[in-house]
Amino acid sequence: MKLYKVLKINLKSLLGYFMVSIITKLSFITVNKIFFKQRIDNFLIKKFKKIPKSKLYKIIRKGYIRINKKRVQAKYKLKLGDLIRIPPLKINSNIKKKNLNIKNKKILLKKILYEDKILLIINKPAGISVHGGSGINFNIIDSLRILRPHEKYLELIHRLDRYTSGILMIAKKRSSLRYFHKEFRKHCIQKKYLALVHRKCLFQKKIVDSPLLKINVVNKKKMVSVNKIGKKSKTIFYTKKRNLLYSLVSIIPYTGRTHQIRVHAAFLKHPIIFDNRYGNNNLDKKIQTKKINKILLLHAEKITFVHPILKKKITICAPLQKNFKNAIKHLF
Repeated sequence: MKLYKVLKINLKSLLGYFMVSIITKLSFITVNKIFFKQRIDNFLIKKFKKIPKSKLYKIIRKGYIRINKKRVQAKYKLKLGDLIRIPPLKINSNIKKKNLNIKNKKILLKKILYEDKILLIINKPAGISVHGGSGINFNIIDSLRILRPHEKYLELIHRLDRYTSGILMIAKKRSSLRYFHKEFRKHCIQKKYLALVHRKCLFQKKIVDSPLLKINVVNKKKMVSVNKIGKKSKTIFYTKKRNLLYSLVSIIPYTGRTHQIRVHAAFLKHPIIFDNRYGNNNLDKKIQTKKINKILLLHAEKITFVHPILKKKITICAPLQKNFKNAIKHLF
């Protein structure tokens, strides 16, 4: 499916936004096991998340969507081998000016670390959300779906906090999504992070197994705290480099709770630098260098897993971003 991009500037541009209209070309999709028995309306809603449901139902009702050259109703269930005709569709998206360049295909594709028929792994930039939400005008998964309309399935296998950089896994098949979710539950996938934290770490290795509990939302933000009635959580910290004021630590999270690394680091009295939720603002203010952007210094550096098809262990590493490298250089 080919795309035609039309850039429009309206009153929103005065507020720092561009309206990007993406028009798809007439396309045909053959139903396979992934879409078998799905209703045609649900199929279109999932595939075209940026298009209002009312518009999708309208094009079904008017017969613009054809299956095997025939009109169908919204409740029609897809059968193996069905040929779906999808007319040209217009997708609008509001993108902040400062994020528009990141949306560029060449830049996003440079972030790909690994790809095959079932899996895509990228090095996510810090400050970019992995999925859409309230107030989010640009995110990784929706951008990939727009840039790769030929991909029949793209779903997040796991998530990273918006301000955490590094390895992000995306499933290209529903079967691979189920497989990796199962592997995460069995703790068969190992992730390793790097973080710059405040204060000198006096330990070489430290295991934190304090349970974590989600508490009441504050200003519409999720908050997590160490609490004995919380969920079992385990994080292992290794000191790699240190001086009197800062430490570079390698981190292996055994469980995958929300904000686990950030909360456990703060619990150790070594908050991650520039963590505006669980960090130490007073200590952050003492870092004066202009060569470091004040963004969370936490990076998903490495992941190791057994590939479901190749049946062998694979390790993927994500290079540090320039800002993180500058921080290490100027703080040590």
